[in-house]
Amino acid sequence: MNEAYERFMDGQELLTSGNPYAAVIALERARDLEPEKSSIREALARAYFRTRRFADAEVEFAKVVDLDPVNDYAYFGLGLCAMRLGHPDLARGHLKLATVMRPDSEAYRDALALVTE
Repeated sequence: MNEAYERFMDGQELLTSGNPYAAVIALERARDLEPEKSSIREALARAYFRTRRFADAEVEFAKVVDLDPVNDYAYFGLGLCAMRLGHPDLARGHLKLATVMRPDSEAYRDALALVTE
């Protein structure tokens, strides 16, 4: 097993067990080893978000969108980050796109409702 995958799995486990600060460390290492892996970037974005590092999470979610333009969760994450960073118009655009991509997601619809006039 390669080191990037091991760090990714460690980070995923830490996120699942409720330790996002430690997850950030493992996932940053994985990202540095495999910068073009969208799964690593998405997990790191989630860890940043959970540690209230919204600007860092936004950067990682944006990179996920660059690598995987049909990743609805990345658009959802971008929308949540924009909300937290005080950019409701930007949040609305990302959340509308996420909701169109996955209309059955109650979480996406609920988040969009928070920024819809």
